[in-house]
Amino acid sequence: MTADPPAVAVDAAATPVDAVAPAEHPVTAPVARPTDPTSVARRLEAILLVLDEPQSLVSLAAAVAAPVPAVRQAVAGLVADYDGQTGGPVRGFELREVGGGWRLYVREEYDDVVGEFVNTQAPSRLSQAALETLAVIAYKQPVTRGQVASIRAVNVDSVVRTLLSRGLIAEAFTDPDTGAIHYGTTDQLLVNLGINSLDELPHISPLLDDGADGFDGEVLK
Repeated sequence: MTADPPAVAVDAAATPVDAVAPAEHPVTAPVARPTDPTSVARRLEAILLVLDEPQSLVSLAAAVAAPVPAVRQAVAGLVADYDGQTGGPVRGFELREVGGGWRLYVREEYDDVVGEFVNTQAPSRLSQAALETLAVIAYKQPVTRGQVASIRAVNVDSVVRTLLSRGLIAEAFTDPDTGAIHYGTTDQLLVNLGINSLDELPHISPLLDDGADGFDGEVLK
């Protein structure tokens, strides 16, 4: 009867069953990492750049495969570097300890700059009216404003301008006889919906009015 294998410093409860290597495949030993201050600091910076929650020194040491004292020294060096205490400029970010963990943060004096940028990258949600107008254009394109208004029974001028500014629709062509601009959706809409083509849009129930009456009225005008 063989003896039990020595205990391994791994939390079995947190380790998926399928993550355990089969007996016929030897477990690869961890790659040895340099422990000099410069190498530890560089690996630590790489980890800090992708953190979204503060991490303790122990967690950071495990992430960069270095002793805790070496990581503590590297953290102190990075703090001094970012604060301009080593002869370089003060950075627009800082390495700060919060709740017992370390993470990169924007310096307080630049909060307004970052806030303005984030707000321009994350515009507000489309209104219900805009969503309805966009749906009509997506299913009926190429379509004019008048035709969309006939289907929705409301004025859509301002909503169409909003959709144009968001890059979700674009002018397809202008009718040479009436001068009416016809609109269609853009590739940006496909990206936002996560589809490859308009053919992947869900089918409209045959019970719904297809807007043909509204179209005929627009043509007669």
